[in-house]
Amino acid sequence: MVAVILLNLWLAGGIASQGALLGTGFYVAAILIAWRGLHGFPHALIGLCNTVTVFRLALVSALIAVLFTPATGPWPVFWVALLALSLDGVDGWLARRDGRVSDFGARFDMEVDAALALVLALHAFWGGQVGPLIILLGLPRYIFWVAQFPMPWLEGALPDRFSRKLVCVMQIAVLIAVLPPVLGRPVTDILACIAAVALVWSFWRDVMWLRQARL
Repeated sequence: MVAVILLNLWLAGGIASQGALLGTGFYVAAILIAWRGLHGFPHALIGLCNTVTVFRLALVSALIAVLFTPATGPWPVFWVALLALSLDGVDGWLARRDGRVSDFGARFDMEVDAALALVLALHAFWGGQVGPLIILLGLPRYIFWVAQFPMPWLEGALPDRFSRKLVCVMQIAVLIAVLPPVLGRPVTDILACIAAVALVWSFWRDVMWLRQARL
């Protein structure tokens, strides 16, 4: 916890920063929600795998802190985001290696990925390196969640698909690639469009599978 606070303070530019408070507040709230989700956890310890996911959550909180500190510039955001992406998949690999695979770990990892995507989409849009289409890359998970209220059958279990994981990695990779002022428009807009089409396809495929499973 102390390390998260210090990271947010360093990136957001001081103890009086609103961003540092919001980033740390997000981290605390997310940890409390995750702790509640541990009910029925099948292992005695959360293990190194979930510890890596907690660290990735801390990186997301740091990126939230920087959202409210524009003077920080795109490069610290780029490197923190790149570290978060490079660790994606490490937690799953550790879970399989150590025999600690669980529904909690898979859900925790997915929600951290979703939060990372939304925060990066906001960074990219506010940085002016890409058009508003980039926001779509941060919303699919939350649109899917809201849609579950009128259509509860969307909460059904989905089959494990490599294509879904690939699209998720591409989504985050594009969001990171458009952050620094290197590629420029229209290249960044083209990348955002390609990733958005892939995301819509992936989510539509899951929706159709769940709809068919309900029948």
